[in-house]
Amino acid sequence: MEKIIEARGIEKSFGKLKVLKGVDLTVNRSEVLSIMGASGAGKTTLLQILGTLSTPDSGSLVIDGVDVLRLNGRLLSLFRNTRIGFVFQFHHLLPEFTAVENIMIPALIAGKSSREARAGAEALLADLGLSERSGHKPSELSGGEQQRVAIARALINHPAVIFADEPSGNLDSVTKRELHSLFFSLRDKLGQTIVIVTHDPGLADMCDRSLFMRDGLFVNQEQDASGE
Repeated sequence: MEKIIEARGIEKSFGKLKVLKGVDLTVNRSEVLSIMGASGAGKTTLLQILGTLSTPDSGSLVIDGVDVLRLNGRLLSLFRNTRIGFVFQFHHLLPEFTAVENIMIPALIAGKSSREARAGAEALLADLGLSERSGHKPSELSGGEQQRVAIARALINHPAVIFADEPSGNLDSVTKRELHSLFFSLRDKLGQTIVIVTHDPGLADMCDRSLFMRDGLFVNQEQDASGE
């Protein structure tokens, strides 16, 4: 299977605290992978490094064939905007913009025309069952609707990988199940690769693989999805 993420020997410290202690991780294209572990295990720090929001102290990271640790400045920003999508526990939608406008923003940053960005955003809203909510601002949407808008925003530039950090942490049980099903629908329909940090064992059980972090390392032996 084609590897889309290859991380080797990732280390990260904050002052004297070593948070990541030589993490290795391989993720295959179109795989849905969950990362679990107690608070402070290093999950979010690893996700931020994989998502190019933070730089490791040492190690290597290749995403979609690109050695991202060699990128900086404009090239790194361009890669992050076009090849990576983010979904967070708190959706981070801009309150003054409508749903469709929030989704359009990454496409506009990537240089697409307003017409092209709007068409893409409206198509995603339709796919997610939110066409009738396109003109609503975040305060007028339910928590589940806000999170689906955030997912559409993450998808607008057709990223290689979506990184999700506790994406259903603030949702009720019914909405949570709907959101979890949506991730697998995106994989089946778009071939989307998704890496999810979660405390939810139900979501982890749905994933192709679930890895557990403790004290800055994976407890379970890291394997390719092929079992190698």
